[in-house]
Amino acid sequence: MPVGVIGAGAIGKTHIDRALRHADVGLVGIADPAPQAEEFARRVGVPWFADYSQMLEVGRPRGVMIATPNVTHARVATDCLERGVPVIVEKPIALTLHDAQHICDVSRSKDIPALVGHHRRYNPIVRYAKQIVDSGKLGRPVAATVLCTWRKPDEYFNVEWRRQPGGGPVLMNAIHDIDLLRHLFGEIESVQAVVSNAVRGFVVEDTGAFVCKFRNGAVGTMTVSDTTPAPWNWDLNAGEGESFPRQDADAYFLSGTEASITLPRLEIWEYRQGGGWRDPLTVERTALHNACPYTEQWRHFRALIEGIEPPVCSAPDGLRTLEATLAVHAAAESERSVRLKD
Repeated sequence: MPVGVIGAGAIGKTHIDRALRHADVGLVGIADPAPQAEEFARRVGVPWFADYSQMLEVGRPRGVMIATPNVTHARVATDCLERGVPVIVEKPIALTLHDAQHICDVSRSKDIPALVGHHRRYNPIVRYAKQIVDSGKLGRPVAATVLCTWRKPDEYFNVEWRRQPGGGPVLMNAIHDIDLLRHLFGEIESVQAVVSNAVRGFVVEDTGAFVCKFRNGAVGTMTVSDTTPAPWNWDLNAGEGESFPRQDADAYFLSGTEASITLPRLEIWEYRQGGGWRDPLTVERTALHNACPYTEQWRHFRALIEGIEPPVCSAPDGLRTLEATLAVHAAAESERSVRLKD
């Protein structure tokens, strides 16, 4: 299936690489006005376009990946959808709920598929965990504890927008964790939060913590910081990115009335005899084959366009994740609990 990629930055290059190696899609164009993007396209042997509109007209892709700066997501996505081209929009779906809702509205009115690039949902670890939770093995969901802690190098912040609001670890990183919490435990009802910029002193936060209540009555906590040498995060342990040295630790602790599970190591803790704290706990660990979620996302995109599969992370899904993530900032600024829409 012919596809295109709009935006050839860091994450765009990842999508381009996976598309070039994928049997289900053929990359017909890379659209990015930067001179280095033109050189990159020439190097990988893919037609380059300074304007994505020209790529849509000449390459005629049946679907496109949008990996442009966040502020442009809504404009580019709705333009493609209006032209009848299905899209995957990198996270966040947009910068505002209004823009995110507009993408959803255009997708629905045109009956053109729109996915949001919360790629972790395609990881076999997450898919297996979802099966476990949905099967009822954990019993009633009780609590979720998530850690999203690591240290970004100083040169990471040489890019100005990463020092400004919207460039911090809440919207750039923890949004993935918030999406997985929604995916595994259900919709979030309310959020309380605090953030701090005490370490780096930038306008944007470098550390934060929040508490949420799920509609099913469970509660969740998350700590996020990009200032500390720590292994307790998804990226260093799930094996999704070749650039990260893989660790053997957990970042998610999901508790239910009958059992609990850790991720990404997939340890299930439960009582098989008795049922109280003085009884022995049994732990079962499942090791899965590694699989690249970015590769699986391309396969699913084709299946979605061809009407074979329902969306793994639809535009409305991306909207709800954005809403919960923005609520963290709103709760921190107001120092009050923020209730999400029903």
